[in-house]
Amino acid sequence: MMPTRAELFDAYALADRAQPRVRMNFVESADGAVSLGGRSGPLGGATDRSVMQVLRAMADVVVVGAGTVRAEGYGGLRVEGEDARWRVAAGLDAQPPLAIASGGLQLDPDDDVFTRAVRRPVIVTTDAAYRRRGGLFESAADVLACGEAETIDLPAMLTAFADRGWTQVLCEGGPHLFGALLEADLVDEVCVTIAPRFVGGDAGRIVRGASEADRRFALAGVVTDDEGFVLLRYARTPA
Repeated sequence: MMPTRAELFDAYALADRAQPRVRMNFVESADGAVSLGGRSGPLGGATDRSVMQVLRAMADVVVVGAGTVRAEGYGGLRVEGEDARWRVAAGLDAQPPLAIASGGLQLDPDDDVFTRAVRRPVIVTTDAAYRRRGGLFESAADVLACGEAETIDLPAMLTAFADRGWTQVLCEGGPHLFGALLEADLVDEVCVTIAPRFVGGDAGRIVRGASEADRRFALAGVVTDDEGFVLLRYARTPA
């Protein structure tokens, strides 16, 4: 059987929303490919798409790297129907904010992710990029400058989110952002869908750029459906 929306909300429920959490969500093929034809979307199925919406509904903020915004064609992020009603009942705004991580701020304020937004997006960048290009986005988004280095200071990003009351962070990629968060020991939970596909080719893995290390997570949940998808939930093992 296909899991119901209520069953998915139960499967991914947060035990304590007061506890800050960075939760990742990815889909990959059974042979480990993170994309098909350059995009992750074709790997997904109905249950995977439902889980993505449930996770967005539960999040205080959804963060995604600028490269993934471009590759996946992000437009205005929206949750609808019972997902929006769940958020309101939980004391949240009906729509979660979208935060775009872009170290170089190589974005265009006319991109769909801004012009089709149902809630004003946030851009996270470096101090240097903010000084160079931040003014271009005054009408399109709030810009958070986090870190003087060439790359975003991810702990500073999470602190800036917390200052806005956003402690439940959902990250939808891409692989380099996932790798940077892993390297900084900031990932608390990983939700990964294994699609019944064998892709081959040169597609990468869901993690890029992190050093090799034995980062241990425990299996916290499994969901399956009639299409052959396996949806795994991993929680970081306490040190």
